[in-house]
Amino acid sequence: MTRVKIVTDSTSYITEEYLKANEITSVPLSVIFQGASSNEGYPGDFEGFFEKLKDSQDFPTTSQPSIQAFYDVFKPAVDNGMEVIAIVLSSKLSGTYNSAMAAAQMCETDKITVIDSETCGPSLKFLVEQANQLSMDGKSSNEITQIINKEKKNTGINITVGTLEYLKRGGRLSSTQAFIGTLLNIKPIIAVIDGKLEPIDKVRGKSKAIEAMISNIPQNVKRISICQIQNIEEAEEVRDILKAKFPNAEVALSELGPVVGAHLGPKALGVCYKW
Repeated sequence: MTRVKIVTDSTSYITEEYLKANEITSVPLSVIFQGASSNEGYPGDFEGFFEKLKDSQDFPTTSQPSIQAFYDVFKPAVDNGMEVIAIVLSSKLSGTYNSAMAAAQMCETDKITVIDSETCGPSLKFLVEQANQLSMDGKSSNEITQIINKEKKNTGINITVGTLEYLKRGGRLSSTQAFIGTLLNIKPIIAVIDGKLEPIDKVRGKSKAIEAMISNIPQNVKRISICQIQNIEEAEEVRDILKAKFPNAEVALSELGPVVGAHLGPKALGVCYKW
């Protein structure tokens, strides 16, 4: 039996090594910044972008993959007799899902399934890795699709920021809100709700924000990823806390890239989890 080919996009932030080892294709979103457009890249590639972001008053924009980019992945796979499942960034955060759907329709086959993950970042990564394991276990495309559509409801993301500056630059806060929030050391907690990034709480101080995020993780959690932007030391501290609190869960560290991270900025920290 031919394995089902798994496809995702760059906001899953899966390492290039894992993708290659498992023959998963990641279709990149692009970032337009300081007059130049570039593909988002992989974990380990992001440091230069965030250093430039700190030193610039410009704010980047992002672009979904083209229909052609997905078509160029889908068509050779189905021509080689494979079935394809693409699991991509929430359709409420990007047009990536629409591009993938249009490419699938262009291929004129029923061998391609596109799943709206309704999430992003490490929570998307969890789903992609699970789909890959199911494929290796010999599950059919229909079986994998049913499982992933169920499992995507069992993921969560909570993120807070180091500074309100980038939420202001991205238009999520007014200058007045950012000024007052900074003065009072307010830290928002942002979650993915119904596929959209939404503020769910605000507390005073980073330590209170971390406590609040941890308190939102369900006791039956199976996987946790502490996602961070130029904030590895704090992420490692949170990892140690979570390993002690959830001894039966797999706990790891991950990076957020430019597409998601530009709106959060350096020193952002979050927990992504799956139960």
